[in-house]
Amino acid sequence: MFNERGYTFDKNGYIMKQFLLFLALLISLTADDLRFKIDHIVVVYLENRSFDNLFRGFEGADTSDNPLKPYLLQGDSNGTVYQSLPMGEEAIKAGFPSEIENKPFLLDSTVSQEGSIPDLIHRFYQNQQQINGGANDRFVAVSDEQGLTMGYHDIRTSALWKYASEYTLCDRFFASAFGGSFLNHQWLIAARTPYVGMESNISRYELNAKGEVVKDGILTPDGYAVNTIQPYNPPYKAKYSDPIMRLKPLEYESIGDRLSDKNVSWSWYSGGYDEAVAGRGDEIHYQYHHNPFLYFAKYAPDTKGRKHLKDEKEFFSELKSGNLPSVVFFKPSAEDNQHPGYASVKAADDKLYQIVEAVRMQPDIWEKSVIIITYDENGGLWDHVSPPKGDRWGPGTRIPALIISPYAKQGYVDHHEYDTTSILRLIEWRYELEQLGERTSGNILNALRK
Repeated sequence: MFNERGYTFDKNGYIMKQFLLFLALLISLTADDLRFKIDHIVVVYLENRSFDNLFRGFEGADTSDNPLKPYLLQGDSNGTVYQSLPMGEEAIKAGFPSEIENKPFLLDSTVSQEGSIPDLIHRFYQNQQQINGGANDRFVAVSDEQGLTMGYHDIRTSALWKYASEYTLCDRFFASAFGGSFLNHQWLIAARTPYVGMESNISRYELNAKGEVVKDGILTPDGYAVNTIQPYNPPYKAKYSDPIMRLKPLEYESIGDRLSDKNVSWSWYSGGYDEAVAGRGDEIHYQYHHNPFLYFAKYAPDTKGRKHLKDEKEFFSELKSGNLPSVVFFKPSAEDNQHPGYASVKAADDKLYQIVEAVRMQPDIWEKSVIIITYDENGGLWDHVSPPKGDRWGPGTRIPALIISPYAKQGYVDHHEYDTTSILRLIEWRYELEQLGERTSGNILNALRK
């Protein structure tokens, strides 16, 4: 039967179904309302720090100083717990003792945050051995700098810590891939691992029956590029002039392609890019593998796509003129990216402050922006939280991630599980793009106020 408004009433609860549909529509409209308030997503991609290395002791976050959540002590390759931790050769040269207690220790008492600790091994299979099925108890045993991997900084007076306290800090954010910078940059923009093939002369790993590294390499035994390799097209490191030793241009789609297809403006800005293009990249220590679009055929010299690759100075000029693209990837120069071995914690923090405050000083842009600050990977530094079970490529070790925005939850620690592809999920959600890759990862919308 019908009432005066034309609705049917039956035992199947038609009216209730309509109410639930209406409620779902309201929720959808709320999300859409936030969607169209965001005009700029700015991703600042720093280098090689684990969460525990920078945020130990942050209130409300899961860090290694919590006595209620004990972690496994470091052990050798046989599983025997170290009585004390040996220190690596370069760490000893830097002033660290030859042995330390089997626990996290403060780095700042030996090397200030204006200096740089030695670099540590951070490679694809080695990272998996360190994680050891989630126990995270082989970092010392599988590190060239051994006990140094357990070090942490006290950054409570830094801009990074202050932004984390003011906005949202994610304490379950993991590197997309095991190992180093090259592979994680590829996952940031394309959510996949490049395949080289079995015919290549590029060095490849050899593993024993336990999956332990017998021979180091760039490619997996079946031909995937997982460690640092130079792009085929310039700019690239001069000593790799033989094209056989460089990665052939990639043809598959990246987030840049998806954005361009929708006429959404975007750019990848990096410190020192103009000098690298001019052939002076080696002089300024430009990290070519930190610019993932260089590996793609669509962004080779003299292509239409090349216009999206810019020097960091253009970020600041376009921001000031009100012409900032809708999606921004910002990669600081080598000296400003916080990478152990050649960059300091302080220099990167100063650069980060410059970027964030430059955006906040432009009210018309700031009020429509979401800034995401994160790291490519952990740089061989220990973290006590087990990565989630994923696929062959990751996720890897936990890394810091901050969400800074007028729409970010204030003073909030987000415990939801994310990895670097969660950044893609946000961009895809905002601009209604098809998902890149097959990995299921959470959208960082939970960190935003609806």
